[in-house]
This record gives sequence, structure tokens and C-alpha cells, in this order.
Amino acid sequence: MLLDTSRLLCCLDSAELRHRDAVTYFDAGLRKVTHNCVLMEFVALAQARKYPGDVSLSFVADIATYPDIEVVWVDKERHTDALAMLQTQLDKSHSLFDAISFLLMRERGVEEALTTDRHFEQAGFRRLLAESAG
Repeated sequence: MLLDTSRLLCCLDSAELRHRDAVTYFDAGLRKVTHNCVLMEFVALAQARKYPGDVSLSFVADIATYPDIEVVWVDKERHTDALAMLQTQLDKSHSLFDAISFLLMRERGVEEALTTDRHFEQAGFRRLLAESAG
């Protein structure tokens, strides 16, 4: 499964509405992959939500070194490929980070994402968490 930004935050924070579901999916996933842009976005989201810096940065450091998670480091070629993909899909509202995730998922044969982001379904993937009500 691909680990996406908002659901990583849900794994970290037990007060998040879908915390238990996110942790259950995370623990059950045999193959986990993410990329450094997700980790960068996670830090920004945690800061915006006023999480203590030491907690969020420690969490990101743990994810980056967790033995069961493959973290792919986005290079110039992957970045360029994602931009090219976005150019062919101007009718969509995918972000650059989404495009990087989609390309990585296709490259690695990953069909599921630990996310609530509907863009993953639009791109043909299965999102493991539906958006929360309210």
C-alpha cells in the first residue's frame, strides 16, 4: 500500500476520527511504500495543525527508517515524469505529489493507498479509508 500524507497523520494522532482504522490498515499492510514528498507534506500539515515539532519530526524520521516501509526519494526524472503526467490530465485536480504517488504506485504494482483522497480512485487505485463524515 502507498502511505499518503493525511492518513499518516491519522496514524500518529489517536484523537483523529479514523485513527483506529488507519492503524489497523497500516499494521495489516505487508508491503508499504511512500516517497519523500509525502514526508515533506506531512511535516507541513503537522505544522499547520499545530502538532509539536519534536513529535512530528520524530515520526517522519521513524517512517524514513522503518524496515517495513520503502521510502522512494524523488529525483529529477521522477519529478519531470509527474509534471508530464499532469500536463496530459489538465481536466483533473491532482497535485504534483499525487502524480508522483500515482507513478510510483504503477511502477511498484501497488493498487491500494492508505488515504482518504478521492484522487486515488479517480486514477484507478483503491483508497483504504473513505473520507470522514462531517
